[in-house]
Amino acid sequence: MREAREREFDEFVLARQQRLLRTAYLLCGDWHLAEDLTQNALAKVYLGWNRIQRVEQIDAYVHRMLFRTFVDTYRRRRKREILSAAVPDVAGIGTASDVRLTLLAALAEVTPRYRAVLVLRFWEDRSIAETAAALGISDGSVKSHTHRGLQQLRSVLGDQALDLTS
Repeated sequence: MREAREREFDEFVLARQQRLLRTAYLLCGDWHLAEDLTQNALAKVYLGWNRIQRVEQIDAYVHRMLFRTFVDTYRRRRKREILSAAVPDVAGIGTASDVRLTLLAALAEVTPRYRAVLVLRFWEDRSIAETAAALGISDGSVKSHTHRGLQQLRSVLGDQALDLTS
């Protein structure tokens, strides 16, 4: 029975690990930290695997564990970037990858809870109800977190927000 349990978990991880890793990267902005975050979330899922199998939406449960692990980790660690007095050289016309990098850098500046909501809503293209279920919060909290998260994102982007829309 234990071998069957471990085989089912292994199959689950192989099928979903890349998606979880991408989501974790969007949350923390660093591939190494994303791997750690994914491993920690999957370790928690493994401990309760027998219980989780009875849950109708295993994916939602695993994503909830990923987001909660992320928020808990950053709540404890409050990592901040060191600002520089020197302004970097301005690049020419931006490309799609430049826009993506700019958005990822700005997303890293948003509060972890708001970032989790923004990633679920806009990168994972989840509905308000799905986001609420994944994070274990109410629909109203998702709406307010989305609003506040977008405000923070616009504040971080500043004038660049206008450049990204054109």
